[in-house]
Amino acid sequence: MAFFAGLVFGIIAGLGLLIAFFRSQDSRSKRRLELAAILAAFAKMTVEDSRKILPGEFYPSWVVFSRRQKLKWLNQELIKIWPYVNEAASELIRNSVEPVLEQYRPVMLASLKFSKLTLGTVAPQFTGVSIVEGDKSAITMELEMQWDGDPNIVLDVRTKFGVAFPIQVKDIGFTGVFRLIFKPLVEELPCFGAISYSLREKKYLDYTLRVIGGEMSSIPGISGAIKETIHNAIEDSITWPARKVVPILPGDYSFLELKPVGILEVKLVQARNLTDKDVIGKSDPFALLYVRPLPDRMKKSKTINNNLNPIWNEHFEFIVEDAATQHLVVKVYDEDGVQASQLIGCAQVMLKDLHPGKVRDVWLKLVKDLEVQRDRKDRGQVHLELLYCPFGMESKFSNPFAKQLSLTSLERVLANGANATKVADFERTTRQRKRVVMMRGVLSVSVISAANLPAMDITGKSDPYVVLKLMKTEMRNRTRVVKESLNPIWDETFDFLVEDGLHDLLILEVWDHDMLKKDFIGRCIITLTRVIIEGELADSFFLEGSEIGKLNLSLKWKPQPIYQDL
Repeated sequence: MAFFAGLVFGIIAGLGLLIAFFRSQDSRSKRRLELAAILAAFAKMTVEDSRKILPGEFYPSWVVFSRRQKLKWLNQELIKIWPYVNEAASELIRNSVEPVLEQYRPVMLASLKFSKLTLGTVAPQFTGVSIVEGDKSAITMELEMQWDGDPNIVLDVRTKFGVAFPIQVKDIGFTGVFRLIFKPLVEELPCFGAISYSLREKKYLDYTLRVIGGEMSSIPGISGAIKETIHNAIEDSITWPARKVVPILPGDYSFLELKPVGILEVKLVQARNLTDKDVIGKSDPFALLYVRPLPDRMKKSKTINNNLNPIWNEHFEFIVEDAATQHLVVKVYDEDGVQASQLIGCAQVMLKDLHPGKVRDVWLKLVKDLEVQRDRKDRGQVHLELLYCPFGMESKFSNPFAKQLSLTSLERVLANGANATKVADFERTTRQRKRVVMMRGVLSVSVISAANLPAMDITGKSDPYVVLKLMKTEMRNRTRVVKESLNPIWDETFDFLVEDGLHDLLILEVWDHDMLKKDFIGRCIITLTRVIIEGELADSFFLEGSEIGKLNLSLKWKPQPIYQDL
């Protein structure tokens, strides 16, 4: 949350960036005005000026201290200036955090503001410091900070039903690693133009919420909603790669701000074996997906009623700012109508594990908490298809989901038959209209064989066959029956005319054939993105419903692209 951003900035100010500190405060005394003027003049000194005034033998002795001694000195100095840091940081937090709280405010609340805010008398302690090498144009420092604070923080909470009450935030415990980037380096004190700071790693965060004059349990859902607001605000506002940029010297530092570097295409395929949350033994699951938990960047799937094995088949697109550190988060909930939705489980994928331009098909195990994984309860799995496309690599591979702005063949013919003015107007109008490629084509599916199928007959064998179908068009085919085999070989090929390959699914179900009935053995659901990109592929696919059974398939794609207006 920006609360910790303000705290860090206040500490930085107190430790040496007094220029920024005094510029950010209202002038309350003549002495402060004089000191601010002195510091402003000092800031205009060049490196050569400082060398004339302060020769090397007079540099502070702590620069040659051990790492442990430096931390001790740093903490001692912080304790001395903490009252001033508290004053500066408290005001900064109030001004910067309230807009963030409003941005992430739960829908059940009408407002969420501070009525009291001070950081208390206990100063944070630095427990580690390191310099990150690699960028010669900047100095990057990482500080590990621990804080068991005694702040006085009271939130004024108002619900949409007109109920107002104060909530106290107390017993804060926090341990994290902050990254400070001093960039650009310049030949003028303090030798850098701006500071970028970010929470590089959140190791521990705990606090309690208490309704002043009442019990939190008397207001259902409020505690969870506020804690989720705080978590999302921390995650998005200052957790790396998000960062805050504080100008120290005049200049344009927009190049230091977070910028998009690529697009993540995500297909939410399905989930299986979800935990039942309803009294009837079913759930009404939906999924929430995000890379950054900004309200306008979080994507929600449709709700599938009364189903523990839902098939969503939905496509989402996310902006990526730092593929090396960001991750995709998936949270699966049970929709409860008027009540707050219950979390079934969550999972995440590190983007650094994705190969640019290559489709990755993953099954993720759902857990209760992404940070503290003590609960071993089986909550089910979620099936995703992922494709990361960095900007600037379009010549090496294409993103099949990307919007197309080119003219169709018919439009070119019409344009060529008109005069130059009409052609220009026609092309301008066409470029303004978004067009999307519909991946139409012929899909050839070769069902080669299966392995390790379970025995469904009393003889210890099965009589398996495969049913193939497209989810959207419901086209079907089936193989012949192979008698008494757990490792059948079919080697049959079927062709499907696919109208929208990027948004369709191929479903293969394996059944055991009997005279009077048929028994379900297992199924696999396959997206078509990979075969559309690669043209053809051969792979083994594990069967859902069978512990070790799998299908061996070969897929080929013959494209017939068409265009559709959005």
